[in-house]
Amino acid sequence: MTKFFTSESVTEGHPDKLCDNISDAIVDAIYAQDSNARCAVECCAAYDRLLIMGEVTTFAKVDYEAIARKTIKNIGYDFGNFAYDKCKITVAIHEQSADIALGVDGSLENKEGNKEIENELGAGDQGMMFGYACTETEELMPLAVSLAHKLSKRLTEVRKTGLLPYLRPDGKTQVTVQYEGNTPVRIDAVVVSAQHDESVTQSKLKEDILQNVIKAVVPAQLLDSNTKYYINPTGRFLIGGPEGDSGLTGRKIIVDTYGGACAHGGGAFSGKDPTKVDRSAAYMARYICKNLVAAGLCEKVELQVAYAIGVSAPLSVFVDTFGTGKLPDDKLADIVSKEFDLRPYSIIKTLNLRNPIYLQTAAYGHFGKSGLPWEKCDRISDLAKYLK
Repeated sequence: MTKFFTSESVTEGHPDKLCDNISDAIVDAIYAQDSNARCAVECCAAYDRLLIMGEVTTFAKVDYEAIARKTIKNIGYDFGNFAYDKCKITVAIHEQSADIALGVDGSLENKEGNKEIENELGAGDQGMMFGYACTETEELMPLAVSLAHKLSKRLTEVRKTGLLPYLRPDGKTQVTVQYEGNTPVRIDAVVVSAQHDESVTQSKLKEDILQNVIKAVVPAQLLDSNTKYYINPTGRFLIGGPEGDSGLTGRKIIVDTYGGACAHGGGAFSGKDPTKVDRSAAYMARYICKNLVAAGLCEKVELQVAYAIGVSAPLSVFVDTFGTGKLPDDKLADIVSKEFDLRPYSIIKTLNLRNPIYLQTAAYGHFGKSGLPWEKCDRISDLAKYLK
């Protein structure tokens, strides 16, 4: 059966991703001084102004405005009304709500007399988080979103290295993969929209993007004479970033995860410390899924974990291997619950999340990147034993 699946990505200069970058730069700056800080930092950018808002409880001393201006400059907004040294910045940060802190500082289980773990944490919010892994790529990510991220990152590389100096920070990419059965066989369509200055013609931009971005990223064997290319399909992209559209932290949650290949609980990641299970449990779910696939228990897997605010133990654990599991899905769910401690305190400890590691996740996806603790495949032997 032939089917098609599409995923998108955006560059770090996209207005939503700009806000994600600022939020995570602030988290990293705080965590560099205070590994027990509580952070929930969001940004809103529009035209010539930026609002930094949220909750922070810490002894760290950080200059929110200075961090924001440095991040804006590093991304490349040194021109226009949103230039790093020109935009207007408002800071509206207060401490974490005492009611939320009450549930996080001590879990319901602790309050009921269970002292099994020292410093037990309750979940920072209710909700359901999803993880995913599959065999489509070396990094065990879906092919469409993997290529879309690589294209977006390449747009930034050719701009910052000066290979295509007329490009500006904002940009979007999209990839459509053709499948025969469950096997990706070719790329059916590639969409690239790249902000540019007035010096370049559309014909030159299209040829440069095709040769220096698309063909530099997408494996040649996946492209053919029928692959469709849509490069700046509106015909012009001069106005971008916050001048062209407003930006908001946490609005690109499908770009951040698996490109729509699996379900999403709705929670965003950037700007949050790891007591927020929106972030930490989603990272843990990816870690578990990647190890399940790497251990050979399945070829594709989606994991859902659900929490209640102030309660440490998850409410439910659900596994779906889409018919690829070597064991029944309910058995794999039991294995996950047995092999992995899904309480917030243990997740933070297992993945070593109280560190300034978050800015690198703010663009081009939170998953599939080497060097991040949730991308380790260090539980293969523990899981492979269930195949015997």
